[in-house]
Amino acid sequence: MLFPTLNIATTIVEGELFRQKELSLSVLRLDTIHPVVSGNKLFKLHYFLQHAIREAYEGITTFGGAYSNHLVATASACREAGLKCTGIIRGESPLVLSPTLNACVEYGMVLKFISRQEYDRKESPAFLKELMQADPHHLLVPEGGYDPMGASGAALIMDFINRQVSHICVAIGTATTFAGLLGVCKKGQRIIGIPVLKNLDDMEKRMAFLTKQPIATGMFEIKNDYHFGGYAKKTAGLIQFMNKLFDEHQVPTDFVYTGKMMYAVFDCIEKDFFPKGSKIVCIHTGGLQGNLSLPPGTLVF
Repeated sequence: MLFPTLNIATTIVEGELFRQKELSLSVLRLDTIHPVVSGNKLFKLHYFLQHAIREAYEGITTFGGAYSNHLVATASACREAGLKCTGIIRGESPLVLSPTLNACVEYGMVLKFISRQEYDRKESPAFLKELMQADPHHLLVPEGGYDPMGASGAALIMDFINRQVSHICVAIGTATTFAGLLGVCKKGQRIIGIPVLKNLDDMEKRMAFLTKQPIATGMFEIKNDYHFGGYAKKTAGLIQFMNKLFDEHQVPTDFVYTGKMMYAVFDCIEKDFFPKGSKIVCIHTGGLQGNLSLPPGTLVF
């Protein structure tokens, strides 16, 4: 790792529900490992940063929207690694930057705004060639680290998970972290993925690209019913659950990723999805800065 040795906290979640269902639940607090490059972002960026430094790139160019956890994490990580950084931002330049983009600028990222139509070309060879010509000494990092290199970095998270755990639960955005964990999970463990996007129906294609290896279907399960309307969508019920989770267990969550994942896990426990004796760990993938888009007072933390 390019950062100090990690000492990752684990929060044990206790209560009558878990005693009644005869299982245990803990949260791997990746949100606590760094003030900015938190959660799974540090892991997904790890090998990209190593590669950029080893091959003497001047900087990194990457992609994201106005509230992207990936953008602000990359900006901060590049500053700490002594690399320049450019962000290709989805949408026209606003009159007022979001708190996320303000932070990116503070960490030294150069922002380049492009239309949503042009942004949709971000994976086309012609568009990527244009970017490489504009910054020939920059390493291109896909949005969210969506690349086998990003998945390999995410696989390092497994080093911090007890081998006795039976179920590992994680939110799915690009599926990079999910794929990384799936590639290295132990025999008998199951990875439970909770997509935060609506109609994420290309998981087989994503797994083939990210892992480059066949994955046994019995090793994972996708729970598609907890996106709350789509990416970055929310309901009053989700916000109420997040506030209650913090009040009772002191675990802060974001409404885009971890809040939805934790809601799904609690609901699945209520519905007896997990067998008795299960040892469940939920991966807190950070992203708390995304809550800055909510009106003040929405959350109690």
